[in-house]
Amino acid sequence: MHCVADAITSATPLPLLHIADATADALIAEGVTRVGLLGTRFTMEQPFYRERLAARGLQVLVPPADARAQLHRVIYDELCQRIIRPESRGYFRQVMADLGQHGAQAIILGCTEISLLVDSSDAQLPLFDTTALHAEAAAHASVRD
Repeated sequence: MHCVADAITSATPLPLLHIADATADALIAEGVTRVGLLGTRFTMEQPFYRERLAARGLQVLVPPADARAQLHRVIYDELCQRIIRPESRGYFRQVMADLGQHGAQAIILGCTEISLLVDSSDAQLPLFDTTALHAEAAAHASVRD
């Protein structure tokens, strides 16, 4: 849905709480300027998420193509099936470490299933779970004046 957010907001006066905006708010509040993005290939490769973060002044790093394909496979073939494999956790750990070596200050968990596999104990960098951030932003928005 977030890839068509602009079409939705132009078609209705109702507010749309974009997941990338909630994520950007949290990253900026923590002083992060360079962030690694993990998710499905679609999320990592298409502009709808990365460009929205970039518009907020964030530099987004994604893994190389072969790693993106493997992360995507783990998400769909394992996590979506509730299959948790230690070797996949190890792979995610390595990809997060590699992003850190390339200058990422934090990692975005940009898919709802990733937090089934990794948490803060698996990373040397702060993790920003978009599912939790989006839910928190929705809760805050629901009680604003």
